[in-house]
Amino acid sequence: MSNSSSKAGRWIAAVLALLVLAAIFTNLVIDNMPKGEVRQVEGYTPWSEETLRIAEMLPVQNGGRIKPLSTFAGFTMLGLHGARSMEVEGSGGKVVRIKPTAWLMDSLFRPQLAIKLPTFRIDNSAVLEAIGVKPRGKRDRYSYADIEPGREKLVELAKTYEAIEKDKRDPVQAQTIDLAYNLRNYESLIGYFGFARFGVTLHGSGKKDVPDQHADISAVMATAPQIRQQIAQTQAQGQPMDSHLQSLMQQVFDAANFAKYGLFILPPADPKDPIWLSAGNAIMVPITETKIDPQLAIADIKVLESTARAVSDEGAFNKELVTLRDRLAKRAEARGEYRHVPLEASYYQKNWFLYALVFFVFGTITALAMCTAGQGKAALILYWTTLATTAAGLVYCIIPIVKRCIIMQRPPVGNLYDTIIFIAATSVLIALIMEWMTRRRFALGVAPILGTLLIILARRFELGDANDNMDPLVAVLNSNYWLTIHVLTITLGYSAGLLSAFMSFIYLLMRGLGLDDGDKDIRRSLTRAVYGMICLTLFLSLIGTVLGGVWANDSWGRFWGWDPKENGALLIVLWTLSILHARLGGYIKEWGMHFAAVFTGAVVTFSWWHVNFLGVGLHNYGFTAGKGTIWQFYIVILAILVFGVIARAIEGSGKARAAA
Repeated sequence: MSNSSSKAGRWIAAVLALLVLAAIFTNLVIDNMPKGEVRQVEGYTPWSEETLRIAEMLPVQNGGRIKPLSTFAGFTMLGLHGARSMEVEGSGGKVVRIKPTAWLMDSLFRPQLAIKLPTFRIDNSAVLEAIGVKPRGKRDRYSYADIEPGREKLVELAKTYEAIEKDKRDPVQAQTIDLAYNLRNYESLIGYFGFARFGVTLHGSGKKDVPDQHADISAVMATAPQIRQQIAQTQAQGQPMDSHLQSLMQQVFDAANFAKYGLFILPPADPKDPIWLSAGNAIMVPITETKIDPQLAIADIKVLESTARAVSDEGAFNKELVTLRDRLAKRAEARGEYRHVPLEASYYQKNWFLYALVFFVFGTITALAMCTAGQGKAALILYWTTLATTAAGLVYCIIPIVKRCIIMQRPPVGNLYDTIIFIAATSVLIALIMEWMTRRRFALGVAPILGTLLIILARRFELGDANDNMDPLVAVLNSNYWLTIHVLTITLGYSAGLLSAFMSFIYLLMRGLGLDDGDKDIRRSLTRAVYGMICLTLFLSLIGTVLGGVWANDSWGRFWGWDPKENGALLIVLWTLSILHARLGGYIKEWGMHFAAVFTGAVVTFSWWHVNFLGVGLHNYGFTAGKGTIWQFYIVILAILVFGVIARAIEGSGKARAAA
């Protein structure tokens, strides 16, 4: 093949790769974000950096563990808004970018402004039309104030749709239910400090033209023994409760109910009690006469009241916020529950995987340029640039994975999100090791591209799932020993299998576009590398499957149960065994082996990802995000195989004509 055709092939490959990357970014990043103009929120002023630094370190119990307020805010905002930031036009026409902690602080302490923020992402305008709210477009973001006029209709429809089986609901019905739940959860945030802002009205305390007096909830809590005594006397005499007392108690119950759920921020004094209290729980402590120390509950509510009421004065508010943070942190630290809160807050501040993605994208661009440059000084510069940026991306993957392990106190893989970032790091690492062993550039060219695709997938999954993936695992997975020796082994097998599929795709592309100049040595090197990766995939998958059976026998009393996840692991073992036997028996040559290795990518994806969505089996842990991505990946695999078949046919016909 001529050098000119080889050069043309390189440019075709580079252009195709850039188009594919552009399509991926458009589909997974831009297209999945609803459009919308910057909303104007009159009177909005941003929180100071000092206030946000204090607030984000507040400990809160959520998802079965203690985390910083910033983490709770991030995933709450992600679930409602579909992103971790929003822009609004505030005072003086200045555009303000609001991040999670600031958004949550608005919701808790400035609800009059928060209800105007475009908090709710709605992807189907039919949901709004059904409740009588005029939509702006098919997909946009709306404020609580926008949706509130249709709230009653929304709740009514949601109750009706919940009677329909989940699998039989259409998209509008499902999204209506989701919006109703989201609205209710948001109301628990904006109403959380209502007890501090309004207190209670002492009906009957005013005389003539003097209005009724108001009292703090904490003051009412302090008089709880007298209130209980008065109620008991009334009941003993068979008389109805005094109307003023009844009104007072109703106000207390309402205040407690509004603050019952949104934020579990108060550590109990008893170190044996694992459940933290919300402000609403604390309000009811002296009223219901529980075993919890009532004086501690009263003191907690007083601090919360002081904090909420100081919000109009930044200096006073920060002082009260520091008092609240130190009070809660000290109690949490005494319980041994605060030590990882600062580390987690720092983890999310750094945004490690975003920087890893930036390095991988830059490495992908230089890798594509390296492929088109051929040999020479420019190619050498591009080689070292690709190596440096890919290695930097790998470092920015490894550091957060290690931090996650420290925060979670478990091995790095325990859920689907964990597997994506772990496979991204390990596949890039294996590719770099392979490049060090072969020095043929193909492994280095693959590494940043694979890293880019997997980090985008991780970010897309996190966006769709909108759940904190550092929360405690389901009981069946809660074993650091088995997570280390079984899950890591299986996941490393996934990494090897995907890497082998990707390298075989490079082989098909190289042969089809003539990128190798007919160099049989390069082809043999790539084939040997893929063969080695198939062997590694088989070894890790087989060992991991056997270890999984031992774990299953220990947990469920049986070694094998034909569970979908078990069947998926077995498929990888059987498929890779078939490839190796066919290769050793001479049934497949270079072309055939690479076709089979590309299909390995589909087999690995089914075992790793697809079985989680089947809804059956003991390994079905309720993952729901990313279903569409699976089919897109299968289509890509099919397209690659079709391309390879066409390239093989063209090459064969060319050889036949040459022989004739």
